[in-house]
Amino acid sequence: MKKICIAIGALAIFACQEAPKKDYVTLSGQITDKNSDSLIVRSRAYSKTITVNADGTFSDTLKIETGLYNFYDGVESTNVFLKNGYNLNLSLDTKAFDESISYTGEGAENNNYLAEKSLIEEKLLDQDFSSMTLESLDTEFENIETELTTFYNSKQGIDTMLTNMASNNLKPMLDGTKKYYANNIKLKQEMTGKPSPMFVDYTNADGSTTSLESLKGKYVYIDVWATWCAPCKAEIPSLKALEAEYHDKNITFVSVSVDDDRTHGGSWDKAKADWLAMVADEDLGGIQVMSPEGWKSEFVRDYQVNGIPRFILIGPDGNVVDPSAPRPSDAKLKELFTSLSI
Repeated sequence: MKKICIAIGALAIFACQEAPKKDYVTLSGQITDKNSDSLIVRSRAYSKTITVNADGTFSDTLKIETGLYNFYDGVESTNVFLKNGYNLNLSLDTKAFDESISYTGEGAENNNYLAEKSLIEEKLLDQDFSSMTLESLDTEFENIETELTTFYNSKQGIDTMLTNMASNNLKPMLDGTKKYYANNIKLKQEMTGKPSPMFVDYTNADGSTTSLESLKGKYVYIDVWATWCAPCKAEIPSLKALEAEYHDKNITFVSVSVDDDRTHGGSWDKAKADWLAMVADEDLGGIQVMSPEGWKSEFVRDYQVNGIPRFILIGPDGNVVDPSAPRPSDAKLKELFTSLSI
């Protein structure tokens, strides 16, 4: 720790004292291809907006309580660990947000650990387990628990607040994820081959309405999504490419937005406006409809959609082919289409 030593007279007696510790964090950085002119550092009890300069640089001071904070650039976010006294510098490229984040300066070791932890958890858990059996799902999650535990325990010198949090959260995180996919597996067993639940007169982005019944005669690939959902938005390029590739095939692509008042400041009007804006900004194709009751709609509840994105494949006869189909980015989806001669 830095010391300040003062010589007193010819006796060469030194009185040493600690340099006063900063009671704030200095947070600076460089953002490549910035998404907005500001970013937000926030927790449940704290929020601060920081200006991002034209060249993507930013710098500010924050007086905070030690802990985890959410760093939000207007489109994506990450966790950052802050403690008064830190002088932390962050760099990231928004084109590869999670993969590019790195830190230097005081506090860098703890935050580089968080960035690495996020990537390994994403690699292990951001995949579709729905095609497994319940038995193989149990085995897979046992292996994931072992791998993550080994990773957590391999890190030395990390603040114990972070390592304890990781260890304590591991089982609830895995249990919740496994429960979600176990439900999807059971859903396949219960719904496959049976008549699909229907929706009636959902509002299209062009102001007209669509009923699922009217789409019989073709396969229907449904994307249940929302404008605020980062994993949903990550699938947009793959979905658009898929639509282009299969535009003259026996399949219709439908996107059902579950944006609602709860996720848009208590306003249905804002939810609809944000949805319409993203449909236009992203030039989304296929049939774009909005669920009139968001998550509470009967169609969404019948398919037991508890997490998004969720993809559903329905046959030309209106029967369920797969109530939890592969994502557009998953090679298994085209394999499924091929097996169905789509």
